[in-house]
Parts: sequence; C-alpha cells; structure tokens
Amino acid sequence: MKKVLLACAAIVISITAVTKANAQQIKIGMFDEEALLHFMPGIQKVDSLLQRFVEDSLQNEYEDELYLYQTKDSTFKADSSKMSNALKQTMKKEIAQHFYKIQNWQQYQQQRLQVKQQELLRPFLEKIYGALQQVIVEQKYTHVFKKDVFVHIDKGEELMLRVLYKLKVPVPKEIEDQFKEFGLTGTPTTPKTTPKKN
Repeated sequence: MKKVLLACAAIVISITAVTKANAQQIKIGMFDEEALLHFMPGIQKVDSLLQRFVEDSLQNEYEDELYLYQTKDSTFKADSSKMSNALKQTMKKEIAQHFYKIQNWQQYQQQRLQVKQQELLRPFLEKIYGALQQVIVEQKYTHVFKKDVFVHIDKGEELMLRVLYKLKVPVPKEIEDQFKEFGLTGTPTTPKTTPKKN
C-alpha cells in the first residue's frame, strides 16, 4: 500500500513539475496591425486613393448602371407590344437586375471599397507582418492574440513596440522613449537570409 501511495505521489509531483515547466515556456503577446498602420510612411495616401476610386470608378459605374436601366426600361415600355415573349422575359430580367443594383448601391459600393482598401493596404500589412514574424521568432513568443482595443502603446505592449522598432519608421518621442525602456536602441536587426542553391 505504501508503494502505491509513493508511486501516486511521484506521478503527481512529476505532472506538477512538467506543468510548471511548460507554463514558464509560454510567452503571450497582444497585437493589432491597425494600431501600427498609422505610423507607416505613405499610409495617408490610402484615403485619397479611395476617394479618387469612388469619384472616378464607382461614380461612373453608378451613372452607367442608371443609364442602362433607364434606357432599357423606356425601350421596353415603348416597344414591348412588338416583342416576342422570349425577348420580353430577357428584357424584364435585365431591367430587374439593373434596378436591384441601383437600389442596393450603397451596399455594393461599400463592398467594392473594402476590396480596394485591402488591396491598397496589402503592401503596408505585408511589412508589418514580416516584422511581426521576425519579432515572434527572436523573442520566442508562443501565442499572439489580436488586441481589440487600442488607445496607445504602453509598457505592456512590448510585442507591438518591438514590431514598430523593427519597421524603422518615424515615431513620436514618447514611443522612442519606450523603445529605450525596452533596450531597443541602435539599428534594428533583420535576420540574414542565405541564398538558395540551385
């Protein structure tokens, strides 16, 4: 009986030790790419490019859609008595499609804007996530979660500070001071890549 109790105690102690060892290896970081986007040089152009997209592309598309609807509708009303049933059905279907698109234009425009915004932000996000990946490897983060609320980078945001430092972008003095608090001085290092052999 003593041997069984001793064996159970040994198992519990070893499980506790393994759990503590594993817990010490976990390093969690919070990250929000949107918080870093406004630091990226050239990011201000995205808003003006989106506005130009609305004015040049989407507005023209809306006007074309409205013109097609009005033209087809008036043609149908004037000539429907002379049309075959098959042509009438085709015309009705086309008119309904144009009408639906015009009626739901706000939603359509919003979807197109989101796609365009993602396209314009892609180069910035690729740089941010490239730097994030380097920091994760260098600092041995095991888990990175999206930060839902971002007010400012504070002392608890070491991961975000390190990514921002790695990006080598201009930052306000208060952020530079936080870099120094974490020992982030000098030129940020980037991992060396070895050329692939053919």
